[in-house]
Amino acid sequence: MLRALIYLLPLALTIYAFIDCLNTPEDEAKHLPKVAWVFIILLFWIVGPIVWLAAGKVREAPAGGRTPSEWHSARRTRWVAPDDNPEFLKSLKDESRRDESLLKDWEADLRRREDELKRRDSGPEAPPAS
Repeated sequence: MLRALIYLLPLALTIYAFIDCLNTPEDEAKHLPKVAWVFIILLFWIVGPIVWLAAGKVREAPAGGRTPSEWHSARRTRWVAPDDNPEFLKSLKDESRRDESLLKDWEADLRRREDELKRRDSGPEAPPAS
C-alpha cells in the first residue's frame, strides 16, 4: 500500500496542478505563458506541479473581482448604469453632435445638387461658340 501511495500522491498533485493551470486565466499566469506552464507540469512530473503551485500563478484576488466569495467583494469594482456614467453620457453627446453635423453637410450637398439640376434643366443651352 505504501508503494502505491508513492506513485499516487505525485500523480494526484500533477493532475491537480494541470487542471488548475488550465482553469487559470492567461493574465494570471506569472513568469511564463500558460502553454509553457502546461508543458512544465506534464514533463517534469514531480517538480513541475510544485513549481506551478509555488510560483506560476497569481495567488491574490484578481482586480476584476472574479472570485465569488464575500471576502473579496469589497475589492470588486462597482458596475455603473449607463445613465449614471458621466463618461458614457458625454460620449453620447459627442456622437450626437457629430451625427448632426454630418446630416447638415449631407443636406447642404443635396440642396446644392438639386439647385444644379434645376439650373441645368430650366436654363437655355448656350449655342456653341465658333
